[in-house]
Amino acid sequence: MLRTRTKHRIIDKEQFLFKALHWANQFDQLAYYAHNQIPYPHGGFKQILAVGAREVCLPQPEQDSFEALKQFHQDEWLFGFLGYDLKNEVEALSSKNTDRLGFPEMGFFKAKHLLFFDGDHVEVDSEDPGLFDRLMSYDAQAENSEIGPVQAGMTRDEYLSITQQLRSHIEEGDCYEINFCQEFQGAIESASPVDLFLELTRLSPKPFAAFQKWNGQYILSASPERFLKKQGNQLISQPIKGTRPRSADAEEDARLAIELRHDEKEMAENMMIVDLVRNDLARTAVTGTVEVEEMFGIYSFRQVHQMISTITAEIRPEAHFMEAIRNTFPMGSMTGAPKVKVMQLIEQYEKAKRGPFSGAAGYISPEGDFDFNVLIRSLFLDLEKMKYQYQVGSAITYDAVPEKEYEECLIKAQALCQLLDLRL
Repeated sequence: MLRTRTKHRIIDKEQFLFKALHWANQFDQLAYYAHNQIPYPHGGFKQILAVGAREVCLPQPEQDSFEALKQFHQDEWLFGFLGYDLKNEVEALSSKNTDRLGFPEMGFFKAKHLLFFDGDHVEVDSEDPGLFDRLMSYDAQAENSEIGPVQAGMTRDEYLSITQQLRSHIEEGDCYEINFCQEFQGAIESASPVDLFLELTRLSPKPFAAFQKWNGQYILSASPERFLKKQGNQLISQPIKGTRPRSADAEEDARLAIELRHDEKEMAENMMIVDLVRNDLARTAVTGTVEVEEMFGIYSFRQVHQMISTITAEIRPEAHFMEAIRNTFPMGSMTGAPKVKVMQLIEQYEKAKRGPFSGAAGYISPEGDFDFNVLIRSLFLDLEKMKYQYQVGSAITYDAVPEKEYEECLIKAQALCQLLDLRL
């Protein structure tokens, strides 16, 4: 059928989005991205809702996933996610840890229906010419979720012990910095993923929010971090390294932000990852175009202050955009340095397979531009297994204090715990 593209004014954007997401949840595939009006260098996500799959890209084990995605593009919009364990295709690595939910390593689709939000207007691209009116009259009702108690993948003492062992690896010269993560999981009695995501966005609005459904599995992401963006011939990466909690007291809050900016350990962590990202980008960039646009920028979100650096580069004219993604994946902020060695150590010391966590969710335009977040501060649901999972981590360096690293993990999980009404 012929697709039509029509623009409409929305009187109540919040109510329209509520209806649209509940309607979209009837389909096996959906993807929603939002910037939540959060100021961010180079902007946050475009606000897009993609619904229903005309075609899907779900590579088989014998296929090269990045090459499959490249062939699947065909100058159309693509929406989906890249799992962390695609690292096994980028390098000679493996993943044998417990896989709690069994998400595919990668999943992208071409949408039947597209909604592009712009202020108080929405542009509808669909084969259904009456879709906007149908959404306006759709009867959507909020539903409660009942979530079981959380189970930690390791005890606090285990975490502290492993952190000390990782510090020994650093002392012995095996690596400089490693992002070590721990898993939390539990059972679901009942769940309304749409309502959980909207509540997560209310609790923790972020510039790279994403809500994705792949059959019975869901990604609910309140991510503050950009993995990689391509706009024209420019590549942009913005790794986060450095965290402080927010305070309700304005003076204390300002002191914490200043403390973060001048913390030598945090700056060292950030600088190591900036160097790694510069090297990754250089593999696809025009020689001499890799630049650190901002170093040690301090950005404040609802729960935390973060230290964020921005690195840009110009992609080589002959390079396909998929090369840029492959050459920088997985992102250095979620591995450490040197990259291959720390990914081996991550497999050795972490208890759970990361799956989509610390991978990326995002979209690719028909022109080959793209934007991907880092899948942190994210909840993963499986409504067939009736289980939930989330993971949090921090960067371990030689100067790391294990107890402080553990507390940092809990701070990062604060919004998810509040969403699920959990106590850690």
